[in-house]
Amino acid sequence: MNKVQLYVLVAVLALVGLGLFLYKAFFLGFPLKPKTRSQVWNVEARVTFVGENRPVKVSLFIPSSTTRFAVVDEHFVSSGYGLLATLEEGNRKAVWSVRRASGKQSLYYQAVVRAVRTRAASGRTEEPAITSQPFTGPKLEAAKTIIELARSRSADTPTMISELISSFNRAQPDENVAALLGPNPTVLRKTEIAVRVLGQAGIPARVIRGISLEENSGDFSKKVALVQWLEVYHNKRWLSFDPYRGKTPVPTKWLPWWWGNQNLAQIEGGSKLNVVLSVSPKVEEGLTAAVTSGAISKPLLLRFSLFGLPVNTQAVYRIMFLIPVGAFLLVIMRNVIGVKTFGTFMPVLIGLAFRETGLLWGILFFTVVVTLGLWVRFYLERLKLLLVPRLSAVLITVILLMAGISILTHNLGIHRGLSVALFPLVILTMTIERMSIVWEERGAYEAIISGLGSLLTAALAFLVMNIKLIEHLVFVFPELLLILLAATMLLGRYTGYRLSDIYRFRSLARE
Repeated sequence: MNKVQLYVLVAVLALVGLGLFLYKAFFLGFPLKPKTRSQVWNVEARVTFVGENRPVKVSLFIPSSTTRFAVVDEHFVSSGYGLLATLEEGNRKAVWSVRRASGKQSLYYQAVVRAVRTRAASGRTEEPAITSQPFTGPKLEAAKTIIELARSRSADTPTMISELISSFNRAQPDENVAALLGPNPTVLRKTEIAVRVLGQAGIPARVIRGISLEENSGDFSKKVALVQWLEVYHNKRWLSFDPYRGKTPVPTKWLPWWWGNQNLAQIEGGSKLNVVLSVSPKVEEGLTAAVTSGAISKPLLLRFSLFGLPVNTQAVYRIMFLIPVGAFLLVIMRNVIGVKTFGTFMPVLIGLAFRETGLLWGILFFTVVVTLGLWVRFYLERLKLLLVPRLSAVLITVILLMAGISILTHNLGIHRGLSVALFPLVILTMTIERMSIVWEERGAYEAIISGLGSLLTAALAFLVMNIKLIEHLVFVFPELLLILLAATMLLGRYTGYRLSDIYRFRSLARE
């Protein structure tokens, strides 16, 4: 029964750990590698006009956050202007106003756009009203013919719209399409006509205008042109259609700016209005981007994560989470390979100290301190001291030895010697005590073998814990420790042969 409980518990721990890991990695976008870079964009709208020495009011449509992009860190730069941000028919608008302006004026809107993954808003309960201008006369008959032809060549509304867009983009459109589009139609003209044709068929549609966010690692700013596409209300949600190819959805790099037939900017009390849109792609650390995006989408898992702790506390856990990795390695070394060590966690903590001293210097300092401490411990044994006073005396001796090594190496110009103070004092003291007892009870050979095994395990723990990828994974995805816990519990039931038994029982193999 206990065995079944163990396997069930191990399976639950492994599945929970793996599930949380996959959710954070592939849904929340946490990077799997250290120093992963993530793309963000600085967008800017520069509005210029000429004031006519009278009251001026300038309005500019500004982008909204979507299920793919979050618009954050917005700034409105102007001098002496009042600012009002409003919401007009689903569009965000910034309105600058001033009592009097003359000469050339410049206003700026700046924001940072981040890629995010959020849930789409719940569907509308009421279908939006059709606001497009209806056709009359011959154009009405042409629109009806186009709709009927598109319906006959499609299976449902999305495919009908794709067929409609394809008919508008043919090199030689038929006479009905040509009558509606006119000579040399632009993409915007085709999209606006498509909205009117769909409105004639009772299908709500609208023109969306935005910009394309290119991915680039360079830090530069360039002017961008507006792109247009079609959105159609179908099954209680808006579907986007590429006006060039008729496919849905539009490319993911397109950022919606506003919808409707109004101009991007409007002015009262001025002239020569001009708007220039610029995009400056840049990269930032992937972990920072994931945490920032999580703060926008606010998943419950991120609210109760380490990233909500103070930075200095996070630094402590970044080191602490390496200890279970070293402990798992110790389990393998002792229970599977059969390496003898002193204590359960001494090699792991010594390996952690090696991260500051370096491997070679750490082994040297450890050997010197343990050797000198062991000599002091043998001398104290002759004095017949009780256990607690003897341990306290060894601890004081270890501290004095470490201080002496630091002073000596500092005067010799070996600055690595200063890091010997990072060795865990109590662990060194108990290692010396344990090694002296084994020396007395089992002989010098067993004591030296266990000491070398401890040093080997500490060195391997250092090499594993010093891998940047492992440090990154256990800190960013601490749920992986649940999988490590499950594996440790499985090894806890292992009672088979160890690899060292092959050497121990080699004589039986010859027989």
